[in-house]
Amino acid sequence: MATEEQSKIKLYWLEKSRAQNILWLLEELKLPYELETFHRVNMLAPPELKKIHPLGKSPVISITPPGSTEPIVLAESGFIVQYLSEHFGQGTTMMPKRWKEGQEGKIGGETEQWMRWQYLLHYVEGSLMSMLIMAMVLGALKSPQVPFFIRPITSLVVNQLFSRLVLPNAKAQLGFLEQQETSGGDYLCGSDLTSADVLISFALMAAKDKFETFGTWEAGGPKKLFPKLFAYIDRLEAHPGYKNSVQKVKEIDSSLGIQFP
Repeated sequence: MATEEQSKIKLYWLEKSRAQNILWLLEELKLPYELETFHRVNMLAPPELKKIHPLGKSPVISITPPGSTEPIVLAESGFIVQYLSEHFGQGTTMMPKRWKEGQEGKIGGETEQWMRWQYLLHYVEGSLMSMLIMAMVLGALKSPQVPFFIRPITSLVVNQLFSRLVLPNAKAQLGFLEQQETSGGDYLCGSDLTSADVLISFALMAAKDKFETFGTWEAGGPKKLFPKLFAYIDRLEAHPGYKNSVQKVKEIDSSLGIQFP
């Protein structure tokens, strides 16, 4: 099994991207890593990132195994998180125990915590982020960047789409996550922080103050409807590992000449 002393890890860092999740995970795993940083060009990743991975997206990491000169290049946040957790998560809480005693390798022999962890790695990217990206794209059609003479029309259409698509989806997503928080423990898979919490952190923190703009909520809004979820977000923001990652992001942004908000 590869170890942090044996493998060389590089995180390809694009400004204002979800690479912060991977940085936080690397810190939780206590893995040494290199950074290669990139500026955005017209809000998009620069073409140089395509030299690392054909899609030119971030985050991307490379892992050079011991005794090899050929790095393994990993893209997609969920895949990166799973790979790092499985290979470097021993002795940490980042990946729950997989098998029940005496059930190793059997169908249904997985622990509830591991099944939840595995599902959440796919849920974040497949369901939650797709809803948030749809909301972000639609919201841009009401922004000042849209010519003022057509903005009333685009706003009318967007408001209808938010009402019929985005808001019902958001309520379902937040309701689902609220249920996860009633299963016991401070985190999604129980009492310990796992890499599923690290992965979901960016989406929830970025959107927590924007959910109210998705449409008309019941009295009190999303924070009153889903108190356990918002308390969970507060715990993530207060976690020492998250605070440490924020400080490191400030240092990285400063090195790129970016003013941290």
